[in-house]
Amino acid sequence: MQVEINKISEKKDEKAVIHIVTVTDEIQNAIDILKNDCLGIPVTNDSETLVCKLDKIYYVESVDKHTYVYTKGNCYKTKYRLYELEDMLSVDFFRCSKSMILNIRKIKSVKADFNGRMIAELLNNERIIISRSYVKDLKRKLGL
Repeated sequence: MQVEINKISEKKDEKAVIHIVTVTDEIQNAIDILKNDCLGIPVTNDSETLVCKLDKIYYVESVDKHTYVYTKGNCYKTKYRLYELEDMLSVDFFRCSKSMILNIRKIKSVKADFNGRMIAELLNNERIIISRSYVKDLKRKLGL
């Protein structure tokens, strides 16, 4: 596949045009990545409401009926439930346990753990346990 990049002078003129025969999984991933550059979810930090871009999210966790969004160095609260976020987030995210959704683009390494689980080390050096019922999906997404 040919890739052509043309440098322009203003951000407002940016656009991506894709000429394809059929939409494959790889093409859909590229489309999702391009679209998600500007997408985000509303989060709160104390009394301030912000929009957290999807590419900044490391993982989302549900604790005591509250949902938290974790970035490299911050933790925000969101009004959405995990099942709602699963529908909103891109293909780069997957459910890694009953209470967590993980961004696979933030994974530095994975290793097998006992009882069929896996441990993912993130780019910020946090370790996340992948429940054994979700390991197959992770391996598929990572191409393992």
